[in-house]
Amino acid sequence: MSTILNVDVTQSLFLVIDLQARLAPVIENFSGVLNCALQLSHASQVHNVPTLITEQYKKGLGETHQQIKNALPKAEYTNKTFFSACEEPHFLETLQSYARSEIIVIGTEAHVCVLQTCLDLLQNGFNVIIAADAVGSRNKEHVRIALDQLRQAGAIISCAETIIFQWTKNSATPTFKEILPIVK
Repeated sequence: MSTILNVDVTQSLFLVIDLQARLAPVIENFSGVLNCALQLSHASQVHNVPTLITEQYKKGLGETHQQIKNALPKAEYTNKTFFSACEEPHFLETLQSYARSEIIVIGTEAHVCVLQTCLDLLQNGFNVIIAADAVGSRNKEHVRIALDQLRQAGAIISCAETIIFQWTKNSATPTFKEILPIVK
């Protein structure tokens, strides 16, 4: 793990943790979380950032929210029962196969699956960048505590729009013209 100063789209992998339909009604400000998650999802597609999506106990919590699934048609899925996706067989190998050092993370719940997965990612040498406005929990105080803990552990706490502009870098490009409607 090295200190990163600016997110690099060529080193980024987008990780969506457990944004599942049955969790949505109990997540504080889920509509705001979903909006930011969709912005990042659309921008990741414009930039061809590889995407992994995890689904916690799919039988009980259902599939990934349909809008996220629609926005990320090329994503690779991992079903899990461990709170940390890194504990699932082959997850780390799959992640490493992309040869990307920066993991951009969104999802739920911040203080459980997002926290444990990100701590394990850090421990495994990845740079972790969390879009704070695209993570949620049932209790907003739990989100704050999880983000504080992750910052102390070495994760970068950012927001969806900052990451999108870091990926894009230049306003005088055709890519920026594709990004602009996403952030407006």
